[in-house]
Amino acid sequence: METINSSKAPEALGPYSHGMKVGNMFYSSGQIPLNLEGEIVSDDVQEQTKQVMESVGHVLAAAGMGYENIVKTTIFISDMNDFPLINEVYGAYFTGKLPARSCVEVSRLPKDVKVEIEVIASEMNE
Repeated sequence: METINSSKAPEALGPYSHGMKVGNMFYSSGQIPLNLEGEIVSDDVQEQTKQVMESVGHVLAAAGMGYENIVKTTIFISDMNDFPLINEVYGAYFTGKLPARSCVEVSRLPKDVKVEIEVIASEMNE
């Protein structure tokens, strides 16, 4: 088991790491739309989603992977009405095979952000 952290993603808000690599699998903690200074990037849900996906990419890179390695994502959103806007930004990060995904509306997210995304990735080749 290997703890993964990226200096290019915002620091964890508590006693946890950006992710854990176990064998050829990677499990990320949820990423929220914070910049490196720990501030929410914007109130706009699409800008928040872009920041989250960029942070996910940095954490994946620290694990030696990329978006193409993602096999499952879980998206937590504070308002299901934002789903089409989030989906538009999220979809731009994937080409070819699309990962499995769940998306759920939750009553509240850390720092009252609008979106949080966690991923599971694999180094396995086809």
